[in-house]
Amino acid sequence: MRALVVEELLPDYAGCVVKDIPTPEPGPGEVRIKVRAAAVNFPDLMQTRGEHQHKPPIPFVGGLELAGEIDKLGQGVTGWAVGDPVVSGGRGGFAEYAILPAAILRRKPANLSFSQAAGYPVAYLTAYVAFSRNTVVQPGEWVLVHGAAGGVGLAAVDYAKLLGAKVIAASASDAKLAVIQKEYDVDAVVNSAPGFREKVKAITGGRGADVIYDPVGGDVFDESTRCIAFGGRILSIGFTSGRLPVLPVNIALIKGFSVHGVRAGEYGRQNPAKGAENNSAIWKLAEEGKVKPRVDAEYPLSEWREAFETLAQRTVVGKTVIRPDL
Repeated sequence: MRALVVEELLPDYAGCVVKDIPTPEPGPGEVRIKVRAAAVNFPDLMQTRGEHQHKPPIPFVGGLELAGEIDKLGQGVTGWAVGDPVVSGGRGGFAEYAILPAAILRRKPANLSFSQAAGYPVAYLTAYVAFSRNTVVQPGEWVLVHGAAGGVGLAAVDYAKLLGAKVIAASASDAKLAVIQKEYDVDAVVNSAPGFREKVKAITGGRGADVIYDPVGGDVFDESTRCIAFGGRILSIGFTSGRLPVLPVNIALIKGFSVHGVRAGEYGRQNPAKGAENNSAIWKLAEEGKVKPRVDAEYPLSEWREAFETLAQRTVVGKTVIRPDL
């Protein structure tokens, strides 16, 4: 089979190559999936350089989210059949076939394409844990979503609107904001260039945002502390800016706000029962058609570098997907 293999951990994806490798066989309790789509996420890019906390042994095939059809069942697998459309997290999505434990599979919702389903779990689970676990967003609250054009940010926009919040989408690109405003009916948009705090205050009548969702960090986090409402909540999702911000606690004291670190996967590992509830909740939303996952672009396996660059250069609105079947 063809696969994108990380053979060395090097900058600029120099250790990555598409090559033929043996098609794997499922072991007991496993299934083989014919991959129809695999979402590209920042951790996928980081793993090619050894910069992510999870470091698979070399060589490895990346791709942490995938959707496809069951191709072969391993010994002892019940409840699934060859041809069943499934979706799962794990690894190995950047290949024509992937092996995963049957226990972690979910049936693909009929109303989602393979590409939509592949890019769904991580983004929407993060939004769900942030807004329904780390804090509880109330109808009518102002929610400021930074990095709103990215997969994780756009899922937060979508889910916050579903909860009845008033959503301000923030991005460094006015063109991306225009797409979001048209397709997701947000209440306001702001360019996240320096000075956005005054715009947020004006939009919220001087109060500031009740909840700020921040996957960017750096200067964006710093300025967010200046437009958070008294008693508000800042949700720290990540640091795509590359700089870890430092919070002067006197600002938090004066404004009475809290900062919550959001790690959706770790939340489930620490609280298995609630983790199962979280996953069931987001897939129910998808099955009922209450959310709108957006796929911006699809690439064949041979164009993996172009796919990676849509994230690295932040040109995407929603998710980028690699389709090995193209």
